[in-house]
Amino acid sequence: MGDLLNLLKNGNKPSLLAAIVNTVIALLKGGAFFFTGNVAMFAEMMHSIGDAANQFFVYIGSSLSKKAPTPRFPNGFGRLVNLVCLGAVIIVGILSYETIIEGWHHIQHPTESSGVAITLSVLAIAIILEFVVLYKAGKEILHEVGIKGTMLSPLTTSFANLGRAKPATKLVFMEDLVATSGGILAFVAVLISHFTGFLQAEGIASIMIGIMMFYVVGKVFLDNARGALGETDEQMLVHIAHLVSENQHVKDIQKLEVIKEGEYLHVEIIIEIDPQYTFAEVDDIRDNIKELILSQQGVTDITISFDEDDGIRTWTQHKDQRTVLKTRN
Repeated sequence: MGDLLNLLKNGNKPSLLAAIVNTVIALLKGGAFFFTGNVAMFAEMMHSIGDAANQFFVYIGSSLSKKAPTPRFPNGFGRLVNLVCLGAVIIVGILSYETIIEGWHHIQHPTESSGVAITLSVLAIAIILEFVVLYKAGKEILHEVGIKGTMLSPLTTSFANLGRAKPATKLVFMEDLVATSGGILAFVAVLISHFTGFLQAEGIASIMIGIMMFYVVGKVFLDNARGALGETDEQMLVHIAHLVSENQHVKDIQKLEVIKEGEYLHVEIIIEIDPQYTFAEVDDIRDNIKELILSQQGVTDITISFDEDDGIRTWTQHKDQRTVLKTRN
């Protein structure tokens, strides 16, 4: 039990915060829908329920992914967070479908909703809370990629670095971006329906919210499917290649792999060196390179092998500062 609690303490904090906030929001929206019958509120309620369940599962998955390797699972549990995210998007996909169907039904058979003041108040509260979570998720993205920005950076710079964020943080950011946008859309739809009599506006908003939810489903599914299979981190691969190549003892890099293991990176490298080095000297070179690579963001595991320099250049650095691996003939 103590080990489980320790794992949960190390879970993804933005996903836990988002799960709690979205649970509160879902209850508020559910109450508002019960009293008003507003279809846009129904769409937002379904969205919040999906987000809360999704983010709670992601928090559990991110916690368990930090479990140490065991004899039965020697490669660890890093990819577990990807598998959990894949399962979680199924929930969002089902709720997205229901949201679109309900919106289409309202367009065909529009009905006037009551309690506009309640609806708008709940939506306003939800938008503020979702925005807070979105902002914190943006800050977490910047923290994970090692960027210090201005007060607005979590809402600007975070988009450019979204691909480098951890799977759980990326999921929270995308879901709350859609949730905040969907809340604003529902708010506008309620105003249009109330003041113009165009009752179908709420149904149209519901369909648009469902489509945005489906976009998140597709994006998260593809990202985590690649992660579950073991995707190469191209940016970190190039970065590590530069670092290792700068070591004066390294003659060539015969092989380099940087594989994403959930939130972490596994590095495997084969380095060519002068065959005249003693075992003790090679061990010192290995320790220096290992320390250097492990100090990089996200790297938790590394396998280093050595081979004698054969005089054939395998790893080539080009003028455009990109490093590529050329296949041996």
